[in-house]
Amino acid sequence: MELKTKITAEDGRQEIFITREFDIPLELLFKAYTDAEIIAQWMGTNVLKLENKQHGSYQFETRNNNGDVVFKAHGTIHDIMPEQIIVRTFQMENTPFPAQIEFLTFEKISDDKSKITIQTIYKSVETRDQLLKLPFAQGINMAHNRLQEIVLSSVN
Repeated sequence: MELKTKITAEDGRQEIFITREFDIPLELLFKAYTDAEIIAQWMGTNVLKLENKQHGSYQFETRNNNGDVVFKAHGTIHDIMPEQIIVRTFQMENTPFPAQIEFLTFEKISDDKSKITIQTIYKSVETRDQLLKLPFAQGINMAHNRLQEIVLSSVN
């Protein structure tokens, strides 16, 4: 089955591009990236902090059934323009991976369709390549599928 979320990674480059078209309006796609309750649902994580403003920060945490933290990440929002862009850092805690910078661009295709393009820049080609060995593409595709389902169910 073909993944709807596309990952483009050119050899020898420190970046990847993630693109996905959604069957939801632009304002709802942007809200899915800026509303803590919606993020928690589609990412399956706890949003401990989310300041959607320039120089704001965020923190996510996922726990297993025993209450142990299995994923923790944080970052700083460098720029945010509603329904247009979010520029932020992203750092997974307790991993060997350094911080990365993400440029999220939101685009209206039609009244009921929208697109996100995420350019992620890593410290090195080696870091990028290590992360791409993880089940990254399948994970983000599943999360984006949930994002669309959750947003559609909230408007119906």
